[in-house]
Amino acid sequence: MTEPSSSTQPNDTVAPADVAPVDVAYEVAGSGPALYMVHGIGSRKTTWNRMVEALSDSFTCVAYDLRGHGQSPVPAVPYSLDQLVADLEALRSMLGHEQIHVIGHSLGGMIGPAYALAYPERTLSVGLLSTAAGRTADDSARVKGVVARMRDEGIESVLNTLVGRWYTEPFAAANPAIIENRIEQVLTTPPDVFLSVFDVYAETEMAPWLSQVDVPCLVLTGENDPGCNPRLNTFIDQELPNSELVILPELRHSIVVEAPDEVLAHLRPFLERVSAAPA
Repeated sequence: MTEPSSSTQPNDTVAPADVAPVDVAYEVAGSGPALYMVHGIGSRKTTWNRMVEALSDSFTCVAYDLRGHGQSPVPAVPYSLDQLVADLEALRSMLGHEQIHVIGHSLGGMIGPAYALAYPERTLSVGLLSTAAGRTADDSARVKGVVARMRDEGIESVLNTLVGRWYTEPFAAANPAIIENRIEQVLTTPPDVFLSVFDVYAETEMAPWLSQVDVPCLVLTGENDPGCNPRLNTFIDQELPNSELVILPELRHSIVVEAPDEVLAHLRPFLERVSAAPA
């Protein structure tokens, strides 16, 4: 994927039909500056429950289901990054928040900066959690190979591999209900939707345009995240004009679920600092 196209423009212009937004399912809690929370592939807005609980004392937390996920409409695939950005902007416009913080996990960590690129005047900050940019040819081949295997053998064929990449072994062993819920989320996402958003994640390369995302950014990932590793996140931090990088020791991909308090230890002060800065 190259730079998000001119089809998503700031200042509330109407998106063309090929990126027409859908009315996503959402939940709002708290008060204060608006904080929009964008989950990843095959996940749900409930991924952010602990974050909402912790941050709603200071922020208006808006968590939503991506198109095709959870309680949101399921338009025909394929989906594009532009469409996912358009859905976020439509939700912001509908709720009437003039400016928003955006935090996203995995694929959500690509939607957030793409939104900031398209709507810089609407964006207060972006949190890029467990995401990827600057992939080598081998990196790209590996992630695209996962998608190809799912298409050939079925999504269930790679679930054990995915779970092993998402969570540390001690956490998975101690929290079987959380693992079962995550597997259920994947299996209750329409297969064509799951594969389509996985395509977006696999084919998006933010490197050509990250340097244009000129809002405060927090880049945060797990030390042992196989696909969104510290090397790729160091690249993201170096490309962004205004960012800080945090690597959480020992963690893998699902930092929002496995270690929300560790994420919050960095996310809350970042958000409070940006919110307090003069406009």
